[in-house]
Amino acid sequence: MEQVKKNEYLDEAFYTSIKELLKQARKRIYRNINSEMVFTYWQIGKMIVEKQRGSQKANYGDGLIKELSIKMTKDYGQGYNERSLRNMRQFYLVFPIWSAVRTELSWTHYKSLIRVESEEARNFYINEAINSNWSTRQLEREINTFSYQRYLAGHGNHDVVNDTNKKEKSDDPKDIIKDPYILDFLGLKADSSFYEKDLEFALITHLNEFLLELGNGFAFVARQRRFDMDGRNFYVDLVLYNYKLKCFVLIDLKRGDLTHQDIGQMQMYVNYYTRELMEPGDNPPIGIVLCADKSDTLVKYTLPLDNKQIYASKYMLYLPKEEDLRNEMNKQIELFEGLKKQ
Repeated sequence: MEQVKKNEYLDEAFYTSIKELLKQARKRIYRNINSEMVFTYWQIGKMIVEKQRGSQKANYGDGLIKELSIKMTKDYGQGYNERSLRNMRQFYLVFPIWSAVRTELSWTHYKSLIRVESEEARNFYINEAINSNWSTRQLEREINTFSYQRYLAGHGNHDVVNDTNKKEKSDDPKDIIKDPYILDFLGLKADSSFYEKDLEFALITHLNEFLLELGNGFAFVARQRRFDMDGRNFYVDLVLYNYKLKCFVLIDLKRGDLTHQDIGQMQMYVNYYTRELMEPGDNPPIGIVLCADKSDTLVKYTLPLDNKQIYASKYMLYLPKEEDLRNEMNKQIELFEGLKKQ
């Protein structure tokens, strides 16, 4: 059997340099192809819109797209169905000025972005997608989980943005726990009178939606989990298990404002689970006090500096209007600036 001769002239470092050169060239080619594709689809959208505006016929736009789709599919194959052409038209309507289109993003990114009605929200997602190198799938998740609204609700704190790619790989609880949680699927009105048991019942009724809102890896274990201490009964509202963190997750529901007693009670629950109910291979449990409102300062000074087990998160029963969220964020910024001047 003939043996492969060892390279006499070609060293590995030189070959690696050649490979890197080709890799970078392919990236540039891909970016150029992507940029041309986005520009071409924008131009097609513009031509459709201008053709439609120049006609007096009713439903002219729908008829034009239908006939155009048939001819383009015949001449250029799949990829030019009516839905695709409507996306191109919408692309131009949303971005009527080409200089405002960021060519770092792909056409698939833009198909998600054109569904975002608010210009401010779109700009937020565009900047985040570029700066954080979001994939098209991640951008879709960020839009579907209202990352922009969470950003406003968190008073402009980027830590509340659900950067899924990074957090999916994280084994740190603080990277997985959200603040706030959006519970609009419950159908409860914020100004109505209901008890914590009503909130708990609604979460159990909509358990699938609740687990999706919590994030990846959560599984339901029990509700109103009872344990006994010297003849006194205590109940954890909801017990979950997270398979990514490999730990129990205890949730206590609070209808009103968070108090330091609520945090202390959760600390007791977590201590009990740590000492009595952890299984071999489990990580220490974490506790989440889910409340309607909270003081971050109270949480900060109630918990130890090295806290990794107790968290307080707000829940929102509906998404406030974007204008209200922006006004609240501006108030917090003004308050912060005022405190700095004192």
